[in-house]
Amino acid sequence: MVCKTGVKYPSEPIVFQSSADSDPEVYRIRGFKPSKTAFVPKTPARERTYIMIKPDGVQRGLIGTIMERFETKGFKLVGMKLAQPGKAMFEKHYADLSGKGFFKGLVEYAASGPVCCMVWEGTNAVKTGRKMLGATKPFDSEPGTIRGDFCIDVGRNVIHGSDSVESANHEINLWFKPEELVDWESHSESWVYE
Repeated sequence: MVCKTGVKYPSEPIVFQSSADSDPEVYRIRGFKPSKTAFVPKTPARERTYIMIKPDGVQRGLIGTIMERFETKGFKLVGMKLAQPGKAMFEKHYADLSGKGFFKGLVEYAASGPVCCMVWEGTNAVKTGRKMLGATKPFDSEPGTIRGDFCIDVGRNVIHGSDSVESANHEINLWFKPEELVDWESHSESWVYE
């Protein structure tokens, strides 16, 4: 539906279904059986990405500020926890970098304090998340990005984000059990997506 100003109402139309199989409890309470019941189809899950605030970001109190950026963008938080799992977990997490000279230092730094693990959901969550983070080297990050605004040194670049859908799925499975991810409907969904 389009209003007279030309703006399309973002909400999905309500579809009515026959209520032949309506809940008998509703009939008992109301004393009548409605002829039709509203049915709003559930939106399928969108792309998910893994975002981790590193020990320096946690120690500097940036969790809320970083979360606000993802929420303000329109992404939906479906999983979050504060963890300090130790070196073995970070060796698995950064396994693709194990041949690099900085690997040992990276693992030690990552295990030096708590990290905030999050799963965000939305259209193009991986690519958009990477843009929001900025370049790995803070000097190369644009102002307005997380690293561009909050980092100076590459060894303290505050945040990690999945670089592909495949790595996002791997990292989410590494850090979260399926029951730790919440599949929920946001009331803002129709204001974020057409």
